[in-house]
Amino acid sequence: MLATEQSSANTGPTAGKHGASRAIRSGRVIGCRIDGENLLVLGLGRVTAGGVLVGFDGDQVGTRSSFVCEWRLSAPSSRAKHGFAALVPTGGIDLAITSIRFGEGETGSHYIFAPRLASAEEAAALMVESAGSQSATIIDRLVDVLMVGDVDRRRIRAITALLEAAHANDGFVELIGESHDGATFLQGWSHSMAPGPCRVSVVGNAIPVLEECGIAVFPRPDAPDGASGFVGLLKAAPRARAIEGLVVQGRAGWRYVGIHPRKRIAGPLETPEHIRSILLRTHGAPDVLLSLRAAANSFEGKETVSGLPYPVRMGIDNTFEADRGNFLVSGWLYDPDSHVAMVRLRRGDAAVRLDEHWTRLDRPDVTDSFDDQQQFAASLQGEDLSYGFIAQAQLPNEDPGAPLYFELTLRDSRRAFLPVKPTRASGRLAALRQIGSIDPSNCALPAIVDRQIVPFLRESGRSAPAIDTILDVGSFDQENSPPIVIAVGQSEEDIAPLLALLALDPQTRSVPIAIAMPADRFRRQTARLRELARFYRLSARLVSVKGTGDFYDMLEAGTQALSCETVVSLSASLIPRGAGWYGKLVGTTATLRGSIVSPVLVYEDDSVRWAGSWIDDDDSHQPVVGRYAGYPLKAVSDMKLTQIAAGSLECCIMPRDALSRAGGFSGGYLGAQEKGLDLGLRLSRSGMDSYLLPSVQMWGCDDARNGDSPALAALVEEIDRKIFKSQWAPVLAVEKHLERRPA
Repeated sequence: MLATEQSSANTGPTAGKHGASRAIRSGRVIGCRIDGENLLVLGLGRVTAGGVLVGFDGDQVGTRSSFVCEWRLSAPSSRAKHGFAALVPTGGIDLAITSIRFGEGETGSHYIFAPRLASAEEAAALMVESAGSQSATIIDRLVDVLMVGDVDRRRIRAITALLEAAHANDGFVELIGESHDGATFLQGWSHSMAPGPCRVSVVGNAIPVLEECGIAVFPRPDAPDGASGFVGLLKAAPRARAIEGLVVQGRAGWRYVGIHPRKRIAGPLETPEHIRSILLRTHGAPDVLLSLRAAANSFEGKETVSGLPYPVRMGIDNTFEADRGNFLVSGWLYDPDSHVAMVRLRRGDAAVRLDEHWTRLDRPDVTDSFDDQQQFAASLQGEDLSYGFIAQAQLPNEDPGAPLYFELTLRDSRRAFLPVKPTRASGRLAALRQIGSIDPSNCALPAIVDRQIVPFLRESGRSAPAIDTILDVGSFDQENSPPIVIAVGQSEEDIAPLLALLALDPQTRSVPIAIAMPADRFRRQTARLRELARFYRLSARLVSVKGTGDFYDMLEAGTQALSCETVVSLSASLIPRGAGWYGKLVGTTATLRGSIVSPVLVYEDDSVRWAGSWIDDDDSHQPVVGRYAGYPLKAVSDMKLTQIAAGSLECCIMPRDALSRAGGFSGGYLGAQEKGLDLGLRLSRSGMDSYLLPSVQMWGCDDARNGDSPALAALVEEIDRKIFKSQWAPVLAVEKHLERRPA
C-alpha cells in the first residue's frame, strides 16, 4: 500500500536527504509526490520512453497516459540493466494504491509500490545514483514536462530539488533591486547564463510565474572558473524578500540559481544607480540593453525636469489627495516645441496618464517668466499660451506612503521626473480651493468643471463626522420626549436667540436639546452656552465634532450622541414662526411611525422657501423640484399633510438611526441644498416615507458660505446640480419607466 503524507504541513514523508537510505529494487517502484496532480515513479527495467499508458491496481482505478524517461544503469546487474522515471498524473486517484502497470494488457510491465513515498530530494539522489552522467539529461526532460501548465509552489520546490541534485547550484543572485516600474532587477553570477532571452520562474513564497527574461552578462574576475556575472529584469516577480531562488531555462537547459545568504536588497530609489554602475560593462541583445537603460533612468526621488537639454519645464501649483487615491492636480507644463510625448502621475508601481484627459488653460505668467532666459528665446513661437493644466486622477491606494511624482516621457524616449508632496484634504475642501483659485471669467472654466471637478467629487468618499467631546448641562433625559438636535455649521451665527425661543415655548422648554458644533467653535462658545442653558433651565447636551463641516455633518454627529428612537432636527439658521410647532410634529409622527415629517420653510417676507420636493417627470435638467418655492405662504398654509418625494432635514422629525441606515450624507457635494436632497431621496428609497406638514412653518434664509463671491456661489450651485443630476437622473428615469409600464 502506498502511504500518503501525514499532514499539509509536512509536504513529504520523513526521509533523509540522500538516496543511500533508499534503493530501487527489481519489481518494485518508488513514488514521489511532486504536487497535487503529479506522481514521480522510479523503477528498474525496460519501459518505453515517451508517452506510455499506465494502470493502477489492475485497472480498478482507470488508466491514464504518463511521460517516461529511460536510461542505462551506471552499474548494471544481471537482474536489471535499465532504469526509468515516469511522471504520472494522479488527479482523482486515492494514493492508497499498491501496484502500477506500464503498457497495455498482458504485455505491460507490472510493479509493486514501495510502502513509503520518497521526498523530492531522495528521488533526485536515486536518479543521480542510478543514471550517473545521464542524470542531468533525464532530469532536464522531466523538468520540461513539469514546467508546463499551472506550476504551484510545491511543484517548483520539487523541481528545485531535482535540479540541485543534477547540477548543484549554478550560481547565486547577489543583488535584488526593486523599482517603481514593477520590474525586479537581478544581479549575480552563473555558470550557464548566456546573453539573450531565457525563461525564469521564481522560487519562494509567491505563486510561481514562468516568464521570459532578457539576460546581459559582464566579466566577473572574482567568480568561480567558467562563471560570469549577469543582470536581468523580471517583470512579474514578487517582492524582493519573497524570492528564494530562480529556476532558469537557458541554452544549456534547466538550472537552479540560488539566492546568496548575504544578498543585498535595493529599494526603488537605489536600484537605478546600481544598474548604471554595471551597464557600461554588460553585453547582450540590443532590446535587453535598452530595457536596462530605461530602468537605469527610473525615478530616484530627485527632480530632473530642470536638467533636460530642451525647452521643457514643469511646475505644480496644487496636488490634492482625497480619500482612496483620488487626486486633483494643477500646474503648468512649458513645452513650446512639443518634446513631451506623455505625462503620467505615479506612485509605487501604479501610474495614470494625465495628458490624455487634462484640461489646458492659458498661463501668460509662465510665458513671461521665460522671456528673459536665452536658452528658451528661440522656442517662443506663436500665440499659444495654454501651458496651464488641471487634471483629476485616480491611483490605487495600496501604498499611500510611497513617493508621488510626475513622469514626463519625451519623444526620444528619455524620461524626467518631478516629485510632489500631496495635500490631503476632503474632496469638498480640495475642490473649493481649486475653483477658488480660477478666474470666474476664464473660458476654460466650464471644461474644468465638467471634466475635472465633477468627476473628482463623484469619486470622493465621505468622511463620517467624529465626536470629540460630549458635555451635559443639567439632567439630560432623552427617553420621555424626542430630543431636539440643533446642528450648528460653519455659517450659522449666534444661536442665543433660538435658545431663548425654545425656552419661551412651553412645549420645548423641558425637551432635551443636543447642540452639535465644530470643535473650534465648541472651545470658544462652551462656557457661554452652558450659562445660557442654566439661565433658561434647559436640558442640554453639547457635542464637539472633530474638524469642520456644515449643518448636515453636525446633524449626523448629533444623532450619534443620542440613543433614543426618534429625534427632531433643527438647523441653527432657522427660527420657529410660532409656538406649538414641536407638539404638532410629534403628534403627526405618532400615526406615521418610521416616517420623516418636515414643516414648511419660509423667508422673512413670508414667501415659501421650501414646501416639499417632488420628482418632475417633464424637466430633465432638474429632475427634482420644489413646486411652491417663491409662492406666498398662504398658497400652502391650508394644505393637509402631504406625501412628498424627499423631506427637508433642516427641520424634521425622523427615526434617530435614519441617517446611518442610509449611509450618511454624501461627501461629493460642495453646498448644502443638493447634499440634503440626495440623502432625502435615499431615505425615501430605503423605505421611509416623507411628508410635508404645512401647518408648521420655520423662518430661514438660503445657505450661504461666508466670504464667497456671488460668482463662486453660483459656480458651487452649478457643480452640485451637475453631480446630483448625474447620480439621480438615470435612477429616476428607470423608476418613471417602470411606473408607466402596463401591468
